[in-house]
Amino acid sequence: TRLQIWFVRICSSILIWTCLVQFVTVGELWNPTLLTGLSNQITRITHFSLHSLETTPSPRLLPPLRIYKSNGFLKVSCNGGLNQMRAAICDMVTVARLLNLTMVVPELDKRSFWADPSNFGDIFDKNHFIDSLRDEVRIIKRVPKKLGHTSADAFEMPPVSWSNESYYLQQVLPLFDKYKVIHFNKTDARLANNGLSVELQRLRCRVNFQALKFTPQIEALGNKLVRILKEKGSFVALHLRYEMDMLAFSGCSHGCSEAEAFELKTMRYAYPWWREKELVSEERRSQGMCPLTPEETTLVLQALGFRKDTQIYIASGEIYGSERRLAALRAAFPRLVKKEMLLRPGDLQQFQNHSSQMAALDFMVSVASNIFIPTYDGNMAKLVEGHRRYLGFKKTIVPDRKKLVELIDLFQNKTLSWDEFAVAVRLAHVNRVGKPRYRNVIVDKPKEEEYFYANPHECLSNNK
Repeated sequence: TRLQIWFVRICSSILIWTCLVQFVTVGELWNPTLLTGLSNQITRITHFSLHSLETTPSPRLLPPLRIYKSNGFLKVSCNGGLNQMRAAICDMVTVARLLNLTMVVPELDKRSFWADPSNFGDIFDKNHFIDSLRDEVRIIKRVPKKLGHTSADAFEMPPVSWSNESYYLQQVLPLFDKYKVIHFNKTDARLANNGLSVELQRLRCRVNFQALKFTPQIEALGNKLVRILKEKGSFVALHLRYEMDMLAFSGCSHGCSEAEAFELKTMRYAYPWWREKELVSEERRSQGMCPLTPEETTLVLQALGFRKDTQIYIASGEIYGSERRLAALRAAFPRLVKKEMLLRPGDLQQFQNHSSQMAALDFMVSVASNIFIPTYDGNMAKLVEGHRRYLGFKKTIVPDRKKLVELIDLFQNKTLSWDEFAVAVRLAHVNRVGKPRYRNVIVDKPKEEEYFYANPHECLSNNK
């Protein structure tokens, strides 16, 4: 047995070293100079061996392999940006576990607005992902050749959005009796927020918080960013979602010139998977459907009591309008920084033209920040909020945009004084700072429910 083999090895080692020590001792008595060199060499070897044992990392302990009869192979193609895909991956692993499927490492979106060519292994540690979930789901890197299947041969389907366990068990699982491989060609929001078993909800969290680990390169640079920021004191991560794609998608052009508004509208019509209809910007803004502008964000931060010397990290891509639109924010908060300002040009070179990898860096900084503030409740804002809840309910201020634009307009038309405006803004956000609470449920309206990944309360009981 393995125990017997190790016992024999240990006993043999002890015997050999005992003989060597005795030999050296006898040699010293009869001829002290003859064996001095040999004795020193043995000592050096012994010290080196002990040092190696101390410095060599112990092998990573893997969870026990789950043995089960696979009902088929599941291929998935994620759509959207980094955090939309991240949530989808968590959902797809959970579906594979529910249906006892073998899952192929997910494919990432390369057709979206960002046109990021990154594969799964360029962003996430692929081996860690596979190994850390081996007690739940068998995950493979590609469909076995013996099946004679290529990507084109798999049966393609988009699962129904916001579906529960019964949909997958009753309607999807029987399809695997007919098709060996099924390809989910859309994965965003294909699993319900509520109404699932606690075991499945906790598996979603396990994938999100433990299995989806960034690559060592991303982790190293993200940690470097965090270290640089912390050396300068506490900092706020501001997810300023005033980017071209978001403005085009949402139909929001408040504060933009006529030429910019036309450019955004043209972009919206250029992408068929975005809404091709007329959107009235001011109506959207009054409903709280638009991201806060940099100028609006400046007023809100000042009203919330942030001082001029507050260190603010902008976690976002290129701001639409560039430095011109950041002027007010930078004047109010001179310690405004971005990753490009904190790192050497060479540090970011490998991540250029890879928006998802750049977003991963912002994700790490946002999770580690003292306070996180998103100006729009998109996928990154929601996943960072949930991650910070999981880490002990770190302070996250989620702006009430509908209330804020109303107050901002009243202040700017001089209906409210600055003091009245500031008090109203603070009161509106007393209960919007990431404190523990149950997720909101809206019966028969799953699309309007609170997003699971923003507040996965089933997973937080041991982290309060």
